Amino acid sequence: AHSFITLGRAIGARVLHSHFGPGGWTDLGHARRMGVRHVVTFYGFDVNHLPLSDPVWYARYREMFAAVDLVLCEGPHFAGSVAALGCPTHKIKVQHLGVAVEQIRFEPRQWQPGTPLRVLISGTFTEKKGIPYALEALGELRREVPLEITVIGDADEQPRNQEEKRRILATIRRCGLEACVRMLGFRPHVELHLEAYRHHVFVSPSVTAADGDTEGGAPVTIIEMLATGMPVVSSLHCDIPGVVQDGVSGLLAPERDVGGLLGHLRWLTQNPARWQAMAQAGRAHIEAEFNAAVQGERLAALYAGLAADPTITSWQEGWASPRKKLPQAD
Repeated sequence: AHSFITLGRAIGARVLHSHFGPGGWTDLGHARRMGVRHVVTFYGFDVNHLPLSDPVWYARYREMFAAVDLVLCEGPHFAGSVAALGCPTHKIKVQHLGVAVEQIRFEPRQWQPGTPLRVLISGTFTEKKGIPYALEALGELRREVPLEITVIGDADEQPRNQEEKRRILATIRRCGLEACVRMLGFRPHVELHLEAYRHHVFVSPSVTAADGDTEGGAPVTIIEMLATGMPVVSSLHCDIPGVVQDGVSGLLAPERDVGGLLGHLRWLTQNPARWQAMAQAGRAHIEAEFNAAVQGERLAALYAGLAADPTITSWQEGWASPRKKLPQAD
């Protein structure tokens, strides 16, 4: 800690940016001794699962919110969750995550009816990813359309995630999907992108887990898949609707709604001519709001403004985005 503070002073730091809620609380003393502004970014488990599993964090967060200058989060839903923990709304700011859009090739997907629909699912095997619901919907869809499904991901050693893996494998067997599912396990990020271009649709129906765990904002993988030009079927969970524009760049179902997911997948198979417009809308939205370069500039402007003036615009101003309606079948 002493060397950290010494380094900060040596380089003339004016802002300390802590990542994750617990890190922000731990860094309170560092920021005070350095005499700098303090920014904290929350990411998901630290807002929902952590306080529920260890209530001491409710008091720690209140202490931190009173002291810090700015709290960043991915979207308006997440901002509301942080406010519910006791953070003054004038200290909360939405700062979208960003991806290197210029490094992601835009290739709108095309699918020919009568050929296998190739569906990609990717994520760590945790309850919040909702993978069994995706598989159940695909189990119904395979009665109408030939499918090739790829699942990238696995469970870590936590018992709750090992249980989720068993549930996923049991769903594959129960839905008769063994012959059309490839289980690739954990793969390097570059391989995920290679697989993405071999598939037509990405399915990622996140849910609120029984222990309160959520995405917080939205999975970065959804942002990347939209940038590639792939239709996304997801859920009305946390800030996913701010990434996937429902009925415009993708389709969203309520959490745990297998019938809703099936309906969206069926709509895509019935309207392949509409995919091009969805891909273009998705790419444009990612370029405008989730481009790492753009978000980096916005973050730098926040740092500069915070160092010069402690007045921060509330997250509530200018972030309402009404859902779009599901497009009608052609």
